[in-house]
Amino acid sequence: MTSGITHDARIAATVTAFEAAMARFVARIENTPDELAEQSRADGGWNAAGIAWHVALTNEAFAGLVDGSVPLAKTPEADFVETPFGEITALVPDQLEAPEKFHPPAGVTKADALARVRASQERLVQALRAMPESRGLWTVKSILGQISLYQVGDWAIAHVVRHNAQAKRVAG
Repeated sequence: MTSGITHDARIAATVTAFEAAMARFVARIENTPDELAEQSRADGGWNAAGIAWHVALTNEAFAGLVDGSVPLAKTPEADFVETPFGEITALVPDQLEAPEKFHPPAGVTKADALARVRASQERLVQALRAMPESRGLWTVKSILGQISLYQVGDWAIAHVVRHNAQAKRVAG
């Protein structure tokens, strides 16, 4: 363990922070009137329902990495040491273009987006809680560089926080 805390403590802290971030995000989307949440934006950007759909797709992908159903994680090299996640996120540009597979479909409804984002939250929480300690430091190459599966959980938290701020700008 490179962080000095136990596997169980690290998973518990990640799950707690993720669930708190998701609670804030889901509340923001729930409290956005349906018409505004689903309204097309003049600038072509995602509306609040689209942002929620994107978060759900991303949570599902993260869950797949953690539980192995998306088999991209590998055992770490012998000399692998986690880069502190704050250093990783400091390198992320303010504006990122998500890959097409993470874009919401046209016309997604707030109700459908909320249902999917709630299910994706549960799937990721279950994947994190079920992850054995031996898998936590497995690594995956990402747009953020080489990160551990523990850090996939950190990324999920940061991703939700980022898109909660975006939803606030879009929906007020």
